[in-house]
Amino acid sequence: MIDQLLMGFSAILTVSNVLFIMLGIVTGIMFGVLPGVGGVTALAMLIPATFYLPPVTAIAFLIGITKGGTSGGAIPAILINAPGDPANVATARDGYPLSQKGKPIKAMRMALYSSVFGDFCSDMVLILLAAPFALVALKLGPAETTSLVILALTMIASLSTRNLIKGLIATTLGLFLSTVGLDPANGVERMTFGVVALFDGISLNAIAIGPLALSAVVSQLFDLWRHQGGEVKKFPTFDKKKQGLTFGEFISNWRTLFRSAYLGTFVGMLPGLGATLAGFLGYQLAQRASKTPEKFGKGHLEGIAATEAANSAVMGANLIPTIALGIPGNLAAALLIGAFIIHGITPGPFMMIEHGDLVYSMFAAMLVANVFHAIIGRFGSPIWVLALKAPMGIILSVVIILCSVGVYIPAPSLFEIGMMLVFTGLGYIMRKLAFSIVSFFMGFMLGPMLEHSLRQTINLYGGLSVLITEPIALVCTLITLFVIWRSYRAAKKEKNA
Repeated sequence: MIDQLLMGFSAILTVSNVLFIMLGIVTGIMFGVLPGVGGVTALAMLIPATFYLPPVTAIAFLIGITKGGTSGGAIPAILINAPGDPANVATARDGYPLSQKGKPIKAMRMALYSSVFGDFCSDMVLILLAAPFALVALKLGPAETTSLVILALTMIASLSTRNLIKGLIATTLGLFLSTVGLDPANGVERMTFGVVALFDGISLNAIAIGPLALSAVVSQLFDLWRHQGGEVKKFPTFDKKKQGLTFGEFISNWRTLFRSAYLGTFVGMLPGLGATLAGFLGYQLAQRASKTPEKFGKGHLEGIAATEAANSAVMGANLIPTIALGIPGNLAAALLIGAFIIHGITPGPFMMIEHGDLVYSMFAAMLVANVFHAIIGRFGSPIWVLALKAPMGIILSVVIILCSVGVYIPAPSLFEIGMMLVFTGLGYIMRKLAFSIVSFFMGFMLGPMLEHSLRQTINLYGGLSVLITEPIALVCTLITLFVIWRSYRAAKKEKNA
C-alpha cells in the first residue's frame, strides 16, 4: 500500500494537478460562503467541466471542491449567523457570538484548522480501510448487494426528511427515471418515446445540475424577490491586532478534535447520515464532556472545533462505501460517482483492482489538498468576506449561466438544456413540498445497481425469498425494517406532541 501511495503522490504532484487542486479549494470555499448555494452546488455544476480533463486531474479538482465547500460554509455562519450549508448550523452557535465579541477571524481560523484536522483523520481511515472493505465486498453475491442497496436507500429516505413516506416516494421516482433508455439485458427501448437522445438514459448532468444546483438558485432568486428591502446582515467590526489564534488555543482542544474527527468518520461510513448529523453530534458530545458546558453557545472555541472537525471528517469516510461497494455515503460522494462514470470508471469492489493507480492518486490528492486547504483558507479570509458582501442577485445570475454551460459542454445539445430546465422545475416543486431531493438523486444513481443485482438474484434463486434466508441479506433486511419502524415511531411521536 505504501508503494502504491507513493506512486499516487508522484502522479498527483505535477504543476497542473496541484493548480487544479488549489482552484478546486478556492471554488469550494467561494460557493460554500454563499448561504443557500454551498459546495454541493459547485460540485454538481462543475462535474461536466471536467469532461475534457485527464481523470486524475478531474478527480483532484473535484476533491478540492468538496474539501473547500464545508469549511466555506462556516464563514457566513460565523460572520452573519447564516450558515452556508446545513452542516455548519451548529458552528453558528459559538462562531457568531465570538464574532460579535470582535473576534471573527479567530473564529474562522479555528473553524478552518478544525476542518482540516477532521478531514485529515478521515482521509487516513479511508486509505487504511478502502482495500480491506473492497476485499470483503468481492465476496458479496447479488442477494447481499440487493439487500445492501435497499438498506442504503431506506436509510437515506428516512434521514434526509422527517417524512419517511415522502422520502420513499422521492427515492422511487429516482429509481423509476433510472430505467429510462435501452434495457441493458435485451436492448428493448424503455420510455424513450422514440427520442434518440434518451436511448442512453437521462443525462446525469441534467438530473444533477437541475434539481440539486439550479433549483436551489431559482428558490434563492424567488426569496430575494419576495424579501426586497428586507433586513441587511451587518458584519462585525474587529481589531486586526487581536485576531490571532495561538497554537496553544488550538491544541488545548485536542480531545474534542479527536473525538469529533472519529465520530464524523464513523457517521460518514454509514450511507445517508451525512455531515449535518455529524456536526450536531460532535457539538453535543463536546458539550456533555466539557468541564465548562455553560460556555457553549456564548462564543466558545471548543464548540467551533467540535462541529467543524466532525462535519469535515464525513468527507473522506463517505468514500469508503463508494469505493468498496459503489454505494455513495452522501450526496457529494454520489456526485463523485457521476464524475467516475463520465471518465469510464465504475465504482465498486473491482475499482481497486482495475483502477488502483487512480484510486491511490485520489488518496494522494486528498492529503495534498488538506495542506493547501489550510494555507489558502488561512490567507484568503479577506477575500471570502468580500465575496459574501457581493450582491446576491448578481451571484445567482452568474451561477445560472454556469449551470447551463456545464450541461451543454459534454453534449452540445439544446435537448440537454431542456432536460435540465424540466428537472429544475421538478426540483423546485420538490423543495416546496418537502420531498427529499437527496433521496431522489440517490435513487437515480443506485437504480442501475439495484436493477442489475435484483435481476441476478431472481435468476439465480428463483425469487426474493433469499433476502431472508442468506445471513448477510437477512441482517440487512432486518435493519431496513428497523429503520422503517423507527421512522414511523418518530413521526407518530412528533404528531402526538
